[in-house]
Amino acid sequence: MAINDERRSLPTPLVTRLRGAWLALLGRTEAAAGPSIAPAAARVFAEPQALLIEQLIDGFPEAAIVLDREGRVVAFNEVAISIAPALRRGEPALIALRMPELVDAIRRATKRHEPQRVEFFERVPLDRWFEAFVTPVTLTLGASGTVDILLMTFNDLTPLRRVEEMRADFIANASHELRTPLAALLGFIETLQGPAKDDPVARDKFLGIMQGQATRMARLIDDLLSLSRIELNAHLQPNTPVDLAPIVRQVVDGLQMLARDRGVEIKVALPPDVLTVLGDRDELIRALENLIENALKYGAAGKRVDVTVAEAQTRAGSPEARVAVRDYGPGISPEHLPRLTERFYRVDVADSRAQGGTGLGLALVKHVLNRHGGRLTIESTPGEGATFTMHVPLRASEASGES
Repeated sequence: MAINDERRSLPTPLVTRLRGAWLALLGRTEAAAGPSIAPAAARVFAEPQALLIEQLIDGFPEAAIVLDREGRVVAFNEVAISIAPALRRGEPALIALRMPELVDAIRRATKRHEPQRVEFFERVPLDRWFEAFVTPVTLTLGASGTVDILLMTFNDLTPLRRVEEMRADFIANASHELRTPLAALLGFIETLQGPAKDDPVARDKFLGIMQGQATRMARLIDDLLSLSRIELNAHLQPNTPVDLAPIVRQVVDGLQMLARDRGVEIKVALPPDVLTVLGDRDELIRALENLIENALKYGAAGKRVDVTVAEAQTRAGSPEARVAVRDYGPGISPEHLPRLTERFYRVDVADSRAQGGTGLGLALVKHVLNRHGGRLTIESTPGEGATFTMHVPLRASEASGES
């Protein structure tokens, strides 16, 4: 980042007062710090030296800021601006770096001349977590002798913290989802051992409910294990050629009984040519089963589900296969669409549980497609149904027209 002489400076009296406050924080006095920094010519670093430092830290992938021994900003890179937009060369860092934890780390590093590490949290403009390293460095400036500086580097911990939060939420949700049917089972067992012990009608009724709850637990555990297995292999893209048409036929045939029970007709449209992708056949079957089963359960009011397989192109012009599952049910409100692939997210919790849903189906579909280098798109208009489309890259030979 080239030095920008057009960056605004604060009025000299304010800078002087801030400098005094900064030195006080560092445990130093004006006399020990040297002359006032009001004139630009009084800066410790000459322009070529500051430019050299700035060019050096421009190559850092993380945010980097360099301070002189009086706490003035010598240089910073572009990434640092996202953390502290008020940074200005030659002005006290206190103006831009107002986090108490960071100021304290700078004070300790200056006093002890030892590297310091600190974590801090920013709420504005968004919630973000950072890790900062404050390292004292002594530079040799040729005939000018040596000068002490502080090198500050920052790592954005926000993605890691959010993953930790998601993991904690996932464990809490999974525990809750398992605890609910388990509590129901325990309750019915107590009833069968007590008041309904000699009541065959109640026993048959309760055993049927218990079977349903046990089945729900088994499905939830199965989905959890499947999701865990897919995430474990997320970095390994499948490389087995898979013809999509037989998969679609197999899944549709397997769900015909559910379709008849719901009074829904499944219509399938397949392309005349073979569409082959590189993938894991079992995972693709599982993903498609989830989409069609959801359409049959939640879109049954439309009495029809369309499954269409077609060749298309991505926005970048790459060939892909698209498997679209469309229902004609009540549709989904726009505010729910971005969150449908989150684990345990449901538009209607009671309805989902009544339908035997685990809240993991669409999350599993998303992860399967991510592993295949594809994606899931969802389109819906309330009252007009919904369309869930699997986008999967075509095999290279298939895309080039070879058989």
